[in-house]
Amino acid sequence: MLKRFKNYLTKPKVIILLTFLLGLALWFWFCLPKQLFNTPTSYVIDDDKGQLLGAAIASDGQWHFPYNSNVPEKFKQCIISFEDKRFEHHPGFDIIAFSRAIRQNIRAKHVISGGSTITMQVVRLATRHKRTFWNKLGEIFMALRLECTNSKNEVLALYTSNAPFGTNVIGLDAASWRYFGRSPDKLSWGEMAAMAVLPNSPSLVHPGRNRLILLNKRNQLLDKLHKQGIIDSTTASLAKLEPVPDRPMPLPQSAPHLLERFKVDHENDKHGDTRIKTSIKSGLQQQVNDILERHHSVLKANDINNIAAVVLDVETGAAIAYAGNIAHPEDPEMESDVDVVNAPRSPGSTLKPLLYASMLHDGLILPNSLIPDIPTQIAGYHPENFDLGYDGAVPASRALSRSLNVPAVKMLQQFKYERFYDFLQKAGITTLKKPADHYGLSLILGGGENTLWELTGAYADMARVLNHYNTYNGKYDTADYHNPVYTLPATRKPQLEKSGLLDAGSIYYTFQAMEEVMRPGEEMVWQQFSSTQRVAWKTGTSFGFRDGWAIGITPKYVVGVWVGNTDGEGRPNLTGINTAAPILFEIFRLLPVARDWFEMPVGEMVKIKICHQSGYRAGEYCEDVDDMWVPKNGLKAPVCPWHQLIHLDATGKWQVTGDCTSPGNMVNEKWFVLPPSMEYYYKTKNYQYHVLPPFRSDCALAEKSNPMELIYPKDGAKIYVPLEADGSRGRMICHAAHRQSGIKIFWHMDDKYVGKTTDFHQMALNPTPGKHKLTLVDGNGHNLEINFEVLAK
Repeated sequence: MLKRFKNYLTKPKVIILLTFLLGLALWFWFCLPKQLFNTPTSYVIDDDKGQLLGAAIASDGQWHFPYNSNVPEKFKQCIISFEDKRFEHHPGFDIIAFSRAIRQNIRAKHVISGGSTITMQVVRLATRHKRTFWNKLGEIFMALRLECTNSKNEVLALYTSNAPFGTNVIGLDAASWRYFGRSPDKLSWGEMAAMAVLPNSPSLVHPGRNRLILLNKRNQLLDKLHKQGIIDSTTASLAKLEPVPDRPMPLPQSAPHLLERFKVDHENDKHGDTRIKTSIKSGLQQQVNDILERHHSVLKANDINNIAAVVLDVETGAAIAYAGNIAHPEDPEMESDVDVVNAPRSPGSTLKPLLYASMLHDGLILPNSLIPDIPTQIAGYHPENFDLGYDGAVPASRALSRSLNVPAVKMLQQFKYERFYDFLQKAGITTLKKPADHYGLSLILGGGENTLWELTGAYADMARVLNHYNTYNGKYDTADYHNPVYTLPATRKPQLEKSGLLDAGSIYYTFQAMEEVMRPGEEMVWQQFSSTQRVAWKTGTSFGFRDGWAIGITPKYVVGVWVGNTDGEGRPNLTGINTAAPILFEIFRLLPVARDWFEMPVGEMVKIKICHQSGYRAGEYCEDVDDMWVPKNGLKAPVCPWHQLIHLDATGKWQVTGDCTSPGNMVNEKWFVLPPSMEYYYKTKNYQYHVLPPFRSDCALAEKSNPMELIYPKDGAKIYVPLEADGSRGRMICHAAHRQSGIKIFWHMDDKYVGKTTDFHQMALNPTPGKHKLTLVDGNGHNLEINFEVLAK
């Protein structure tokens, strides 16, 4: 028996038949392409609840939202009743409907019914075949094949997402928004019935045309639904009273710049479809847009045309509001299409808190260590404070809260700009494209470029680290430092380490310094903002009044605001404090108030004795001492360098030494003594500062340290003296400080006497280009000598 069967299989006719059947089976299985639909789709962004924020037309000019597997129940009932009543039961091809269509076409002597099932229509939409007999036969087989590997719901979802709905609208999602301004799940029975009849005759929807035909077809479907018991008579009657769609409606555009950013990101990394669910809260987004628009109406009077703002959730780093600019596409001069949130701009002073935290972390300073604030020239770089004044010395925390430039440069000089450059890169700043030497010390005053996106993200990282410190039992998760996102990130397990990029204690004191709301700032005004919650904040103003910045931090949110012109034009009064800060606090008033402020990370701190006057670790001669919690690395901070033991005579008015007074007649005092140049400015701002008494005349030459110091120029300085209007070379103003009031200083240049000063030690000199020597001699015989060079060009 088996042998006869084998012989039968070897017959040529049988082989040909089996080969044909095998080929037919293979064709049947592979007749569908791997990806059924390859047409371009619109870029679509939804808010955190899945509601539409904005959409852009597809590259082929169609409004076509990506595939959506969720088909509303109303549409399912309507489309099955209208197109394919046995859809749930046939295998993709309905022989009854097909036979009826053939009979109707023969009687009418032309095609009036196609007999296609929904599944066959999906195939026709995908293949775009012309309507011929052979193509229809192919559609039948491909429909059967489609249902072999797809459920009825999946087939219906393919149809719903790709059916034409008139004009340039493809798919139910896009049609619902274009014709009714709502998502499909919010459509009524009347509206959904109108949607269901459109794919059969999409040309019915043209503004002002064929309204009656569409109305009749919709009402016929409603009657059919009533007869089938899907809706009751009252629902059917009320649904017939609803108008049919008229002119297409504009889609929401609450976050147009985020939509454009998503398009660019997707084109650079093509994974996933062109629709995403963002982390944006649409209500907050609209409120932020309104605030920006309101302030723009005022600022544009000063030709300040652009504003951007972003709100981040600290825990996730996700944006909950993203306003890349104002929205005035009708006015091209506004350049409102530019997304400033992601545009590199000069950050002004907004990097100063990061430097302060870095120096605390390394133990180079303590929170209130005195930092020099005096005229400074470093390799030709001459930073100045915004108000052009000097304090002599200022606590580091106050220098930060007042945003003083000179102390910041002094701190960066100590920290080294190369290290700060590396730190910024580790903190997620990617916009510093050139080597550290290109920026130098100007990096701390806005000499580089940063984006509002990355800068706001860096502060969110710091807040996240501080929030997690106690949660992670004093350990650090390296993943807490990451760039912001605009989609909700997946939860992950923390990878804990003993140390982090910044310790929690340093971050805590940085936010404490930034919390000072009422302060004299770099912008030279006093400004007070009332807020219902505690906010650590920082403003910044770029050189030339081109950019105004404000960044605020709470334990739950970080808000960043930028104000300026996208073309880089500077404007008077375009400062962070005057333009960006009011917007910042108005946005914060929209946010829920945090119950608690950042908790002090005591486990990352030690309590040590601090010199009250200098802010450094207390030395043996510091009498006014405070017990203070500081970051652990504060144990490495320098001991107070400015307290010393001095010897006075019995009157207490003169300093003396053992050469002129016996030890028994000396009075030993602990004294806070700043260098002459710092003292010169410091004593005018601090009435409690006592100048060191001079040496008695018979002990005058015993002073070890020089009581005299040149403020300008410094030793080794290279100076350019500009020409006057008449072409002659101008003069350079030299400035010296002396600890003893009323003393004379005799000035010599290149060993030639040029004049003397008393009390106010400034001297105008007119040196020729080249190298020079400047020598100062005071009335007590102390001398000071420096070398400088005047540049010809």
